[in-house]
Amino acid sequence: MAVPTTKAELLAAIETTYAKLIKELQTIPAPLTAAPTLEGHSKGEQMSVRDLVAYLIGWNELVLKWHERSAAGELLEFPEAGYGWNELGRLARKFYEDYASLSYAELLERLALAKLRIVRLIEDHSDHDLYGAPWYRSYTMGRMIQFNTSSPYANAQGRLRKWVKAQEAANR
Repeated sequence: MAVPTTKAELLAAIETTYAKLIKELQTIPAPLTAAPTLEGHSKGEQMSVRDLVAYLIGWNELVLKWHERSAAGELLEFPEAGYGWNELGRLARKFYEDYASLSYAELLERLALAKLRIVRLIEDHSDHDLYGAPWYRSYTMGRMIQFNTSSPYANAQGRLRKWVKAQEAANR
C-alpha cells in the first residue's frame, strides 16, 4: 500500500489495514494469546499476542494524547515522557504492562475504540492540516498518525500470519 498523502488515503489505509488485522486477531482463541511465542519488539525478546495488541493500543493512545496536548497548548514530549526514540523496546514493554490486566476481549475492544477515536480525529482535520506542513520535525501530522496506526497494523498482521502458520505446523 502506498504511503498516504491525503486525508482520504489516510482514512482508507487505516480502515483497510485495521480490518485485515482485526479479522486475524478474532480467529485466535483467547487461551492461546498469553504465551510469549511471537518475535518481540526488541531483538531477542518474545511477546504474546496480547502484548502485540497492547503495543498497538499504546501507540494509538499516544497519538491521541499528542493531539489532546497539542490542542490544549501543552508541551509535547515525543515519543512519550521519559522515553526517547532510542528506547522504543522499553516503551513497548511499558505498553505490555499498562494493559496486562485486560482480558483479550477487552484488549480488542480498547484497540477498536482507540482506532475509532483516531478516525474521528482525522475527520476533524483538513488535508492541509494533515499534510500541508511539518507537525513534528519534518513529518506532517498525517504521516505521524500513519506511522502509529496503519503501518503497525500491517506489521502486526504480518507477524500474526507468520505466527499462525508456525502454530499450525507445530500441531501437525
